[in-house]
Amino acid sequence: MKFSRRDFLKAIAVSAAMLAAGCGNKRDTQKGPVEQKDAEKWVKGVCRYCGTGCGVLAGVTGGKIVAVKGDPDCAVNKGRLCVKGILLPKIMDTKDRAKKPLIRKDGKLVEASWDEAMNLIVEKFKESIEKYGPDSVGFYGSGQTFAEETYAMQKIFRAGIGTNNVEGNPRTCMASAVAGFVTTYGADEPMGTYADIEAADTFFLIGSNSAEAHPVLFSRIVDRKNSDPNVKIIVADPRKTRTADIADYYLPFIPSRDLAMMNAMAQVIVEEGLTDEKFIADHTEFMKGASDKLTYEEYKAFLQDYTPEKVEAACGIPAATIREVARLFADPKRNTMSMWCMGFNQRTRGVWANNLVHNLHLLTGKICRPGNTPFSLTGQPSACGSVRETGGLSHILPAHRFVANEKHRNELEEIWGVPKGTMPSKPGYHTLEMFKAAVTGDLKCLWVMTTNPGQSLPNLNYYRPGMEKVFLVVSEAYHPTRTSELADVVLPAALWMEKEGVYGNGERRTNHIAKAVEPPGEARSDLETIIDFGKRMGFEKLVPFKTPEEVWAEYQKCQAGTDMQMASYRRLREGHGFTWPVAPDPDSSPETYIRYAEGYDPYVKEGEGIKFYCRKNNRAVIYARPQIDAQEMPDAEYPFFLTTGRMLEHWHTATMTGNVPELKNAAPEMYVEVNEEDAKRLGINEGDLVNITSRRATCKFKAKINGRGKPMPGLVYVSFHDPEDDRLINKVLLDAFDPGSKQPEYKVCAVQIAKA
Repeated sequence: MKFSRRDFLKAIAVSAAMLAAGCGNKRDTQKGPVEQKDAEKWVKGVCRYCGTGCGVLAGVTGGKIVAVKGDPDCAVNKGRLCVKGILLPKIMDTKDRAKKPLIRKDGKLVEASWDEAMNLIVEKFKESIEKYGPDSVGFYGSGQTFAEETYAMQKIFRAGIGTNNVEGNPRTCMASAVAGFVTTYGADEPMGTYADIEAADTFFLIGSNSAEAHPVLFSRIVDRKNSDPNVKIIVADPRKTRTADIADYYLPFIPSRDLAMMNAMAQVIVEEGLTDEKFIADHTEFMKGASDKLTYEEYKAFLQDYTPEKVEAACGIPAATIREVARLFADPKRNTMSMWCMGFNQRTRGVWANNLVHNLHLLTGKICRPGNTPFSLTGQPSACGSVRETGGLSHILPAHRFVANEKHRNELEEIWGVPKGTMPSKPGYHTLEMFKAAVTGDLKCLWVMTTNPGQSLPNLNYYRPGMEKVFLVVSEAYHPTRTSELADVVLPAALWMEKEGVYGNGERRTNHIAKAVEPPGEARSDLETIIDFGKRMGFEKLVPFKTPEEVWAEYQKCQAGTDMQMASYRRLREGHGFTWPVAPDPDSSPETYIRYAEGYDPYVKEGEGIKFYCRKNNRAVIYARPQIDAQEMPDAEYPFFLTTGRMLEHWHTATMTGNVPELKNAAPEMYVEVNEEDAKRLGINEGDLVNITSRRATCKFKAKINGRGKPMPGLVYVSFHDPEDDRLINKVLLDAFDPGSKQPEYKVCAVQIAKA
C-alpha cells in the first residue's frame, strides 16, 4: 500500500501521537489510514517499543505476523496504539535480519555453525577467566530482553563465573530514577500507576516529551484534560515540544537549573503554608545526604537560599510564575501527578532532580492516593521488568536486592543451591566503567545482548576502539548495527513474538508475550543461547531450564518474602498484565494499584494508613539538595547548550524503525533544531548544513529552525537515532556521570555551532 507523508500525519493524529489539535482523538486506531489485514489467528503480546507497555494482538497468517492491533482488554492502552505500534509487522521480515551465526576470520565476519560460534565464545571466556580472573569478562544487557533472559544470564555470571560484571543499558536511561526512589522511599519503582492519570487534576511534566516518547500515555493525559476544564498542565522543558502545546503553564528553564526551580517551588509551598503538616510529621524525615539528618527547621532555612526572587535569573523562570505553579501544585483541593523521563535522569545530578520532585509530593502529602503520585516514565519495554527487577545491573540482585548486602547474597545462594560465599560482594563495572575497561584492556571478553552501545554510548570516539579491542559477542536480531559491525561473534536472535517471555513496564505491570511465529533462518531465542552457554561453561546445575516458564518459577522463589511478588506464569498467560505486588497468593490475589497505602497494598495492614515499609523507620526522606550546574556549561569558546532526545517516528538507535518504510520516509535523517534568534544572528537558514562541535568531536546536520520543537535561545537539539557517521551525535557528548547513579550525562554539554 502506498503511504504518503499526508497519510502518515493522519495516522499520527489517529493513533494519539499527535499534533495538538488531534491529541484527544478517540477514534479506533484500527480504522485509520494504516490498513489492517484479516488474519488466521490473533496472538496476545506487548508492544516492542517504549516502556508504556501497550497490549497488542498480533495477526498471524501463513506463519508471519501480518497485522497488529491494540489489545482492548489491556488496561494500559485499551486498544490504542501509536503509529510505531501499528506498524510493528514491518520490523519482522527485513533485509538486515541476522539469520546465521557469524564469526570474525581474517578481519571479516563470515557464516559459521552454532557449535563453532558457541565453542569459540566458551573458549575465549574460559581462557580469559583462567588467565586474568572472573572480572576480566562481562555482560551488557538491555531493557528489551525478556525477564527470563536477564535472570538466567546474571545467575551464570554471579553464581557461576563469580563476577558482578553484569550491566545493562537501563543504566543510561533509568538509573537515576532508581536511585531517586531507593534513596527517598527505600525501594525502586513508582507507588502509583497509569490509572492515576484519570484521577489527577494537575499534571507536572518535567524532562519528558511524552507526546512523542510516550504517545499513548499522552493521549490519556489529553483525554483527561478534555474531560474537565478544571484540569491544568504544567510543562517544564528548555525546548518547547509538542507536549508543551497542551500546557497551561510552560516553564523553559535554563538547562540543569531545574533543581533551583524545584527548590523554589518547595520554598513557596513551605512559606505560604501549603504543606500537609500531619503527613510530614507522621511519614517523613529530613536529610542532607545519605546519613546527614536535618530538622524541619534546618530544611526551611536551607530553602531560604531558593526563594523565587533569588533564583529567577539563574533558572530563567519569573518569580511570579514559580509562585503560581507552586500554588497550583500544592492546592489541597486538587490531585497532582508528576511525570518525568530522560530529561531528569540523564544528568550529572539526576538523582537529586528525582529527589526534589519527590520532595514536592511529600511536603504536600500528595502521594499514595488516587491521582496523587510522582511517576517516572520508562524508555524501554522491559527496563523495569528485565533489568531493575531481575538484577541486571552491576550493583543489584533479583527482587530489589543489593550486591553489597551479605544477607541478600546469602538468600540467593540458598535459592540457587550454591555454597554460602560463592557470590562476590564487590559491585561490578557500571556501564561507562565497563566500556572504559575494554579500552584499557582490563576487560577481555564482553557479551552485548539486544542493545547497540556502538551508537548509544556518549563520547563514542573514546569507547568504540575498546569494542574493537575486546573479544566482543553480540546477540542481535539485526546485522549490521553500529555495534555488531565491531563484533568477533554475532549470534542471530529471535525478535519479539518469535519467542515467549515476560516484560515489565513502567507502572509495575508484568505482562506475558506469547510466541506467535518462528524466527527466520537459524535465529533462536536469547534464553536458549544463554542456557546453551551456561551448560558449555560447566554450570549445568545453574541453568536446568527447558522453558521460560521454568525460569519464571525459580525467579518467583527470589520474589517470595519481598515487596515485589508477581503473578504466576499461568495467570500471566491468561491475563492482560498485573501490577505487583500480588502477594501473598500469586494465583488469585488482586494486583496493587497504589503501593504503601492501606486498602491497596497487601503489605500495609488495616489501620496503618500510609507506610513506607521499605525504609527501616517507615518514613520517606525529604532531601535538601542544592543547585549544582551540569559538569559542562557553555563558555566563550563553546557558547551553546546541546541536548539530545527522541522523536515520534523513531525509537532509540532505529535498528527497528529504520526498517519501516513509512517511518523512515517520514524522518529519513536527523537534523539540528536551532532557535530562530540564534539562526538569524549566525546567518543560518532552514536546511543549511550546520557543524556542531564540542571538545570531543564534530557532527554535521541540516538546520531546522521552525520545526516541531523550539529550543530556547542558546540551546540546540538533536535526536540521537541517526547511525550515519556525520550525524552520530553521541560522538559530540561528554561522558560525565551522576556520582550516585552512575548514569551518563546526555542532556547538557557545551558546543559551537556554525554553518558548514
